[in-house]
Amino acid sequence: MAFEAYVGRDEVREDRADARLAEGMAATLGRSLEGEAWPELWHWMLFQDWRMPDGLGPDGHPRRGGFLPPVHDLPRRMWAGGRVTFHAPVRTGDALRRVSTILSVKEKAGGSGRLVFVTVGHVLHGPGGVLLEEEQDIVYRGTEGAAVKDAPAAPAWDGALEASLVPDPVMLFRYSALTGNGHRIHYDHPYVTREEGYPGLVVHGPLQATLLARHALDLAGGAGRGMPGARLARFAYRGRRPCFDGRRLALLGRRDEAGVIRLETRDEAGATCQEAEAFLV
Repeated sequence: MAFEAYVGRDEVREDRADARLAEGMAATLGRSLEGEAWPELWHWMLFQDWRMPDGLGPDGHPRRGGFLPPVHDLPRRMWAGGRVTFHAPVRTGDALRRVSTILSVKEKAGGSGRLVFVTVGHVLHGPGGVLLEEEQDIVYRGTEGAAVKDAPAAPAWDGALEASLVPDPVMLFRYSALTGNGHRIHYDHPYVTREEGYPGLVVHGPLQATLLARHALDLAGGAGRGMPGARLARFAYRGRRPCFDGRRLALLGRRDEAGVIRLETRDEAGATCQEAEAFLV
């Protein structure tokens, strides 16, 4: 089957917003959960895909095939970015249904060779209707070229709200476990350095996005910011380069002239790792 034939394919899955997941994520991020409403992007803990051992690839991901196109000749698969529109929060105990649709499959040529981009749309339904609509961009690429290329430091952001943390192996392991992510680049140091060629454990793109979403709300609700109690209406994010455990990761946020909150994570050298924008209500 040609990859393009997968466009329009649907999948429906059901799950429940378990309190133990929310408690685990709160502990992992060091953020207490107040009430039953889950913070934005915590829904990525739901609809996990657990396979028998013979259903896993050597990288710990499920073997190619099934719902997504089987791009067998490009061994590296990454979550490159996405866009989310929030209508109402997930709440602890909610019975949920997710309808997923493959929206596009595109092949491109990049600096590291051939790339295949797959965009998947998700609509998350809760007891009261649609909770959020989402598009996720997945990229497949080969092993040609360096795993990480040098990048210059990004320009300073005057007046930005800045915070930082050092993601450690425990944090990455816990996030992998909570989201059902078996990809070995996040917890298996010998594998990620010897097989994938990275200098350390890779910090999850979705984890960075979750940190930036919270940072946007911290910026909006800070002293003199004028939006206490704000919530996210839309959030878009895109990975630029990987970042690694044991290294300082900076979170930056600033509001532009149009009122959009621009966000970035930056590594210890100041290079941009992920960029995002948040729209609040």
